[in-house]
Amino acid sequence: MTSRKDEGTGEPFWTLPLERLTRAQWEKLCDGCGRCCLVKLEDEDTGAIHHTSVGCDLLDPASGRCRDYAKRKVKIPDCVRLSVTALKTIRWLPPTCAYRLRAEGKALPDWHPLLTGDPDSVHRAGVSVSGRVAAAESEVDTDDLPQFIVLWPKRWPRRRKGRAA
Repeated sequence: MTSRKDEGTGEPFWTLPLERLTRAQWEKLCDGCGRCCLVKLEDEDTGAIHHTSVGCDLLDPASGRCRDYAKRKVKIPDCVRLSVTALKTIRWLPPTCAYRLRAEGKALPDWHPLLTGDPDSVHRAGVSVSGRVAAAESEVDTDDLPQFIVLWPKRWPRRRKGRAA
């Protein structure tokens, strides 16, 4: 089990610069919302990114987690592996994403499982994809994806904008 405190500073590991996190700590930073696993469309003319309610075929829409995380890159070759370097160029992460927040020097939201100790707090806060995924990617024709564009992945949940350290 990964310690919640950094051995060097005694501070919670999620307050450290992302570059200092161990692989295990990096993985624990994910809140399990599943928003990054939604299919996104990019407008060729404007470059705007549009999220859909269509999930990756490996996304478990109830838990917000990958059904086969260890083999995801083999099964879904274009699955993005987040890294400190990748965070500098990825524009589609939701505003609630812990990786994005920490890269911007911001604190984790008060509902984050690392702060609550409860992996379901992300669902209760209305942040996750739970109950919101309309279909899996293999079930939707590419030409039909624009019909599934939704706004909520780019937004903070209502009445839940407060953040804690």
